[in-house]
Amino acid sequence: MFPIAYHPIYKHPVPENHRFPMEKYELLPKQLLLEGIVNEECFFKPNEIALETACLVHDADYVNRYVNLQLTAKEVRKTGFIHSEQLVRRERIIAQGTLTGALKAYQTNSIAFNIAGGTHHAFTNYGEGFCMLNDQAIAVAYLLKNQLVSKVLIIDLDVHQGNGTAEIFKNNPHVFTFSMHGKTNYPFKKEQSSLDIALENHTTDVDYLQLLTQHLEPIIITQKPDFIFYQAGVDILETDKLGKLNCTIDGCKQRDELVFTLAKNYQIPVQCSMGGGYSPQLRTILQAHVHTFKAAQTIFF
Repeated sequence: MFPIAYHPIYKHPVPENHRFPMEKYELLPKQLLLEGIVNEECFFKPNEIALETACLVHDADYVNRYVNLQLTAKEVRKTGFIHSEQLVRRERIIAQGTLTGALKAYQTNSIAFNIAGGTHHAFTNYGEGFCMLNDQAIAVAYLLKNQLVSKVLIIDLDVHQGNGTAEIFKNNPHVFTFSMHGKTNYPFKKEQSSLDIALENHTTDVDYLQLLTQHLEPIIITQKPDFIFYQAGVDILETDKLGKLNCTIDGCKQRDELVFTLAKNYQIPVQCSMGGGYSPQLRTILQAHVHTFKAAQTIFF
């Protein structure tokens, strides 16, 4: 089985229209245990990430002002959260969960998960879209700084472009950022990833999976990554109130199976953060996320 970062503080008060996505952090571990996909020993509770580590990708002034609750009112509004010491602690714990998971995946040449994470809208010096610290970007920078890897592939399949991640690594030859996202969806001003696939509204499973199949393996073959970070948002579902795509639960599962099969076949360790999901029914979000864990269990073990 695989290690999974989870901490009760992952759940945090948010505006009314984002209540479901936060509740999933509490319910997903319980559902994984209930279905026998994992056991209690799989979960580990992260600590707060060191500020020095966060500053590997984020501007030190931004990090210091963020953790000391000194962001301007405009900066706070851009994140979508009401800032507090609890929120700061939550974001630092999420980032450490991804980093610790990445190290565990690296050590075992396998896969690790973070129940939260995928905060890909956090830029070098500001946050937006419910993202303050870019968990996967921080972990990428840590692996590179410590010379554990020399080339990293970030696969971002959330329906929203990983604009913060793209900005952070735009001039870094050691990181290839691949994003498949809604063309007309947030963020409305896109950054430039190493490769962006902009999807039309109402894209179905057939077209989605065809595009992913067409592009992903050639990227792996040409880039030869030592490590993969996977942002597995389930907001590509047709039920998602923010997604604008027409992918099904089964199509989302096939997406995950494709990513994991390629990683396994090419013997590349993976850290997976769960990303977004905003379907009206919480059970739909949980089912889609559970399928991601099931796919990993089947393919890696």
